[in-house]
Amino acid sequence: MSVPSSVPAPSGLTGTDFLAAQRANRRRTRWLLTILTLIAAGLGALIGAVLTFEGGTAEDAFQALIGPAAIGGALVFALASTIWSGITLAFGDRMLSGIAGAKEVTREEEPQLHNIVEEMALAAGLPKPRVLVIETEVPNAFATGMRTSRSAIGVTRGLLKTLNRSELQGVIGHEMGHIGNLDTRYMTAVGVTVGLIAMVSEIALRSMQWGGMGRNRSSNSDSKKGGGQAILVILLIVLAILAPIAAKLVQFAVSRQREYLADATSVQFTRNPEGLIGALEKLTQAAKPFPGVSGATQHLFIVNPLRQFSSRAWALFATHPALEDRIARLRDLR
Repeated sequence: MSVPSSVPAPSGLTGTDFLAAQRANRRRTRWLLTILTLIAAGLGALIGAVLTFEGGTAEDAFQALIGPAAIGGALVFALASTIWSGITLAFGDRMLSGIAGAKEVTREEEPQLHNIVEEMALAAGLPKPRVLVIETEVPNAFATGMRTSRSAIGVTRGLLKTLNRSELQGVIGHEMGHIGNLDTRYMTAVGVTVGLIAMVSEIALRSMQWGGMGRNRSSNSDSKKGGGQAILVILLIVLAILAPIAAKLVQFAVSRQREYLADATSVQFTRNPEGLIGALEKLTQAAKPFPGVSGATQHLFIVNPLRQFSSRAWALFATHPALEDRIARLRDLR
């Protein structure tokens, strides 16, 4: 499943170097997170407006969307997301226990793996992470840790059997890039916000279904006065349905950008893009599910163990970039 070196670089990357690619990926990720925050704030504002609107015209309804209740709803939603993210980050290291069968190995058990992890830690200027192995023949790798001082890199037994030293170095450099860029912490915060949007959207839809939200508070209102209420309720229904989908798409987009960034960081550490390119080709070809992998952990791995997205039509729903795109960008780094 090799990809020829003639694969064209993605638009906008021709002639760049890996530092420029890192800056571009960070910039895109900030924009995506801004969009996610706006989705959350918009949902909170609309809920606040619907809960406090006493009826009126369409113009009154739109005024309510910028009123104190709407602003308060947006702020409450943002504060709840921040607090819950903080709690999750404080205890996020326990995510490691969800990776079934990941066991710490000593230098005596895996000397080459330990040596490469040490090399990449030195290149990154970071403490050496713990070294873990999952006993499965499916080749893959992951990184975890809320802080660089409490991080871990895990590989499968199949990866150790499949890759040569140069390829293994590229994979470890990629995972060290995730640790140095605090991607695990970053994606945990994103995941919490996405989950909160989905939860509140579900509550809003169920409340309207059972009449707890969106009822006209004035039983004597005529159709004109009730028009504003209907507009707000319709807007809330539409946003409650679309917001979780949009938030999930943003989460996937952030995940893809972090993979590009970790790829570029690996090249920065190893100065050898061919090692990572060879590893990605082998890992993608052999990727398949193994015990302990789930939808909640699929984004942790260097290649998605559950599914591969190569079709452009479905690219928005992928947790990882397509192999062709990753290799094209790696070939463009210098």
